[in-house]
Parts: sequence; structure tokens; C-alpha cells
Amino acid sequence: MRALSERDLSVQPTNTRRTIITFGAAIAFLSFLDRAAISQAAPAITREMQLSPARMGLIFSAFGFTYAAFEMPSGWLCDRFGVRKLLTRVVLLWSLFTATTGAAWNFPSLFISRLLFGAGESGCFPALASMFRSWLPPRERNAAEGIKAACARWGAAIAPALITALYAWFTWRQVFVLLGLAGAALGLFFARWYRDDPATHSSVNSAELALLPVRQPRHAQHDNAATWRAIIRSRSVWALGAQWFAHYYGFYFYITWLPLYLYRVRGLDLRHGALAAGLPLFTAGLGSLFAGWATSALTTRVGSVARARKLMGYLSYGGAAALLLLFTRITHPTLAMIAMSLSSFAAEFSGPISWTTAMDIGGENVGAVSGFMNTLGQLGASIAPAVTGFLLQLTGNGWTFTFYASALIYAAGAICWMTIDPTAPLTISSPRDSSTS
Repeated sequence: MRALSERDLSVQPTNTRRTIITFGAAIAFLSFLDRAAISQAAPAITREMQLSPARMGLIFSAFGFTYAAFEMPSGWLCDRFGVRKLLTRVVLLWSLFTATTGAAWNFPSLFISRLLFGAGESGCFPALASMFRSWLPPRERNAAEGIKAACARWGAAIAPALITALYAWFTWRQVFVLLGLAGAALGLFFARWYRDDPATHSSVNSAELALLPVRQPRHAQHDNAATWRAIIRSRSVWALGAQWFAHYYGFYFYITWLPLYLYRVRGLDLRHGALAAGLPLFTAGLGSLFAGWATSALTTRVGSVARARKLMGYLSYGGAAALLLLFTRITHPTLAMIAMSLSSFAAEFSGPISWTTAMDIGGENVGAVSGFMNTLGQLGASIAPAVTGFLLQLTGNGWTFTFYASALIYAAGAICWMTIDPTAPLTISSPRDSSTS
């Protein structure tokens, strides 16, 4: 933090950082809305293109394949060139390939479109983490991450009902074009308003600037090779990525297969299925908001940031696993969806603690560390829909087995938090340092 001068103390700080949180929430909301739109269009797509469950699973997974592949390079580019350039590129490209999804005419063209969509969106959340680290004091980051994560989940939650409502006026193809146009508008507005350095923004006064972290010049950051060596050698970073894999493996069922599950297994029609499909995502957003507040309160109570984050990690994945197993035992549709929604609520406790841990471990290299974490997370996201599709085909639509697999992976996520040191920064040393020691 910067030292407060007498003049700073006499001036009321501006609140430009609140606009930063609003931008982060809006970008997160739209990113998940666009991701989830494919699930509600799935029944129409499978009929029109005559896709098997296995092929539809690959369509669901295509986004994750390229998103994961480009996440670490995009995180590095964010550290090197700044949030403004990287995030503008992200929003504009993902919006373009959202629109082109509506132009697909068969399995190969749809698959390629979704691959390009994933590549376009890669780097979004590492860039948002870097933005929050530059623009927010540490004490405000838990709440901001909770708001951002909640809006992301609510973007996915509103997708089924919104897409269903738009079908009254538009085809599924036209809906994807509309989503692409909305994203392009947001990306251009962000590029015009945002600045990487708060000190250069006309809306920030000296009192607010004094509250923010001191910005390090890019030439002072560690060299790239040393940074990546430190990341690869860090048990905490690997465990952080592994628990994020568990998070997304379970989460992606809600924005891919859930509408089809409710339609085929629970017997819900399109309108009621859309409402039911949004419920676990709505409670996921509530879980993120609750976690942002609860982590700060728990930190005060136990007197340790690291211990509070670990406890939240255990509660998150342990609770999600137990409630998902309970869901498989309930036959009543409403009660079953309540149990599933409580599972998604608990799973989201891991969201704010994961991103703030990436900020603390990564420091000025938060883009690289969070990119590594999110790469493993998106591997879970990309694997889960395809595995679900193949399991359904292999077992003759044995849905319960897929929920058992998710519960087991959630449990593994809880174990990962035993290995993570949530507040210890990376130890980065160049070859010159080691040769002279």
C-alpha cells in the first residue's frame, strides 16, 4: 500500500474500484451465459444435426479443450502486456465465435466453432484476477471475488430461461448471433474506459490511489523461465490446480448435460426444465457470495488467512460430495433438485479462496499462476462432458454412475487443500541466484 499523506487524509477517496468490480462481474456474467447457451440449444441441435450422446458430449467439451490449452499462454501474456490488451482481445474473440456457433451446419463445423470459442475466451479469469489484484486492497478481494463468481454462475443460471424466452422470436442460430453482438459492445466499452495503472485513470484521486497496492514495473518482474520453473516445482500450485479440476468437473454438468437429464430422466418439459436447470446455478451464485463474506469472517475468528481458506476448502468439497450422493437417493424431482442445488451451493465455497490464493502465491505473476490453476480446472471442464457422454452410451443411460464419479472427484478436491499453503508466495530464483549461493 502507498503511504497516506496529510492531503490524502483530508480528501474522501473516490470509488473507481467499484466500477472495476462491476466490469469484472459483467464480463464474468456474459462469459458464462455464452458458455451455457449451448446446453439449452442442445435438444434442437441434436435433432437437426442427428448427433449421438457421445458426439454431443464432444461438442460440450470442445470449448474446454482449447480454453485449457491456451489458458497458461494467455495468463503469461496478461502479465507481460497488461490486462487491457489481453481482456479486450478475449471479449471480442469469444463474442465473434459465439456468433459463428449459430452458423454451424453439421458436427465438424459446430465442433470447430466451439474449439475457436474456447481459444477466444482463454485468459479471461486470470486477467480478471490480475485486474482485481492491481485495483483492490487485499481486504476487499474476498468480497469482490465472491461477487464476480456469483455473477458468472448467475450468467449460466439465467441462460436456460433466457434462451427459452428468446425462442419465441428467434431461432437458436439467431440467439447466438445476438449474444455475440452483446459481447462485442461490452469489449469495446471496456477497452475505452479501463487503464492498467490506476494512477493513470482520470477518475482516481490520490486518496483512493493510496489505498491500492503499489504497482511494480514490468521490468522488475522475474524472468519467464524462472517463473515457470517455480510454478512447476510448487506443490501448492499443483494442488491448487487439482482442486480446481475437481470444482469444474462437477460444475460443468450443470451447464451442459443438466437440461437433457431433466428432460429425459425427470420428465420435465422445456419450460419447467429451464427453470429447474437454472436452480443449481442460482444457488451456486449464492454460494459464491456467501463464501466471500464467510471467508473474511472466518479469518477474523480463527486468526489465520491460511487456516480459514483450508477450512472453507474442506467444507466446500466435502459438503458438495455428500449432498450429491444424497441427490442420487431421492426420487421426488423437487426434493432431488433441492439436494443438487445445495451441493452446487457448497461447491462454490472454493471459488473466492482459489482466486485469492492464486493472487497471494503468484504476486506480480498472478496471471501465470492463475492461468496454470485455471488450465487444470478447464481440463476438468473439458473432460467431464465427454466422459459423461461416453459413460451414458456405455451404460445405457446410467446417469447415477456419472453422479458417483463427480462425488468422488469432489472428495479428492477436499484432500488437495491439505497440501496447499494458501499464503506463501512463490520462491523464484534465477540460475544466477543459485550459482552464487
